[in-house]
Amino acid sequence: MNPNLTLDDIQWQALIQQTASYFSDLTIKRGFQYYKQGRVHDMEYSDASGILEAAVDGTETYHVQLHPAALEESECSCPVNVGCKHMVAVLLDYAQLQGRSIHALVNAHSTTYAASSTYDRSEPNLRYTQERPSPGASGWRAKADRLPELPISAWHELFEVCTASLGTNTQNSFYAKNALASLHHIRPPLPPDMDSLYELHAHLFVLGKLIKQPTSAWNSSGSYIGYHTQVAADHIQASIERIFKEGLEGSEPKGAFGQRLSETNVLVRQSMLTEPRNRKFYTQVYMQLWIYWIYPLMKTSEGTIREELEQLQAAEAEYGSALSRASWYMAQGLMSFYLGQDEQAWSLIREADKVSILPPAAVLGFFGMLHSGQQWDRLARWLPEIGPLLGSHRSEHLGSYQFYWDAVIQHRPEVAERMWSSLADMLPYSKDIYQNALITHGRWREWIDYQLSTGREPLEFRVGELAPIEKNAPELLLPFYHQAVERYILHKNRVGYKAAVKLLKRLAKLYKKLKQQERWDVFIISLSVRNSRLRAFQEELRRGKLIS
Repeated sequence: MNPNLTLDDIQWQALIQQTASYFSDLTIKRGFQYYKQGRVHDMEYSDASGILEAAVDGTETYHVQLHPAALEESECSCPVNVGCKHMVAVLLDYAQLQGRSIHALVNAHSTTYAASSTYDRSEPNLRYTQERPSPGASGWRAKADRLPELPISAWHELFEVCTASLGTNTQNSFYAKNALASLHHIRPPLPPDMDSLYELHAHLFVLGKLIKQPTSAWNSSGSYIGYHTQVAADHIQASIERIFKEGLEGSEPKGAFGQRLSETNVLVRQSMLTEPRNRKFYTQVYMQLWIYWIYPLMKTSEGTIREELEQLQAAEAEYGSALSRASWYMAQGLMSFYLGQDEQAWSLIREADKVSILPPAAVLGFFGMLHSGQQWDRLARWLPEIGPLLGSHRSEHLGSYQFYWDAVIQHRPEVAERMWSSLADMLPYSKDIYQNALITHGRWREWIDYQLSTGREPLEFRVGELAPIEKNAPELLLPFYHQAVERYILHKNRVGYKAAVKLLKRLAKLYKKLKQQERWDVFIISLSVRNSRLRAFQEELRRGKLIS
């Protein structure tokens, strides 16, 4: 650890504020446990980048890169990746080395809540940020103490009372932050799993407040939400995903917790099935609830899955035209997946995509589960079946798709042809990952054939991109270069001639490498004679020292 790395008081207060803003209170508490257990080791600091690097022992040893000055830029190699308890453990270890009070960070949410004023001049459109608790707050806390024995509906009724003073006219990130601060203030001490459930419902409540449109609004059809509301909702959605990925510490859902988890499923399911078509907030929450919490706790409880499937199937008659059909199909597809009914699941997922284009996370989630379970044969069947649904999305999602194919081929090399067929069927959307895969797997001729068929120019590629082919199969580059030279000359302008000469120089090196100097000499003389009337081209050939 760098002994010169110190925080002044202003930086320390800023770090406390950042901690409260970036990490959930539950994540901070879990990170605190890791810190106390001495799981952080090998901490190093880079003066150049301002990054702390450390290892944290969890399910396995994870590598953390922490930016104390910009926590949102930090990364962890754990599945959560951002905003996780491993980062908090490193942050607390860092604070201890600084001689600062780690409890100020552990209680960052309470500290920042207490420090907030009743009026924030940095927000001219708001009259207040968060008022101090009213005299009735003790009554709220008394009711909150009984939360484990109360139904989830009572939780949300309490949340409604606690946030009533904030109003609902300003649906943005500022409102969301203040609402969560209010709900944090009344949270009682809870067992770890019930604490996670409270954190989830606090965020679900705020999400509902953000995206619910008043019935009197001109856009009450739900077809549109404002930009600032969308930003706030996306942030809440990301926080909910982090809560799910942190996982639950219990072995199975029993007693009060089991009942509250079941009620949570009902609440999320109802919200998902009636969500407007152009939104997928609750669809993602439902999928994540099952993937990260319910199914891992149930293990092989087929009866519970069939019961959930029956509830979903009955929704068509219950909700009628208000049913969000894409979400409905997708949820049934997930249950069919759990039951091992793959063909039924594929059919339902495709139906969902016909109704509304699926978010990439919904499709990639199935691949992720199969990859985590090392179900390579099944993953090899799923990838070509629903992978094409990713076709119209951005390249980073297709990169994840290629990652799963690479993992399958590593364990099942015999299924490689399925990958090539799948990638070819997804063209032109898959062109980037298709080309990268051809290079990675040494399929040089197919890579060249693809470039020739699409009309790509050799000069569009960096020298390093072509280096693997030049090293392993240089003869394949000859037609690629020759055809491009002829096209450049046909431009009949100085720019085209310069490009042709640049490529001719590469050709000269290739022929030399292939020990075919005579063939090169015949070609360059023939080319010069054939285009002898193009004086500018002849000049460029001489400048390039290709002819005398």
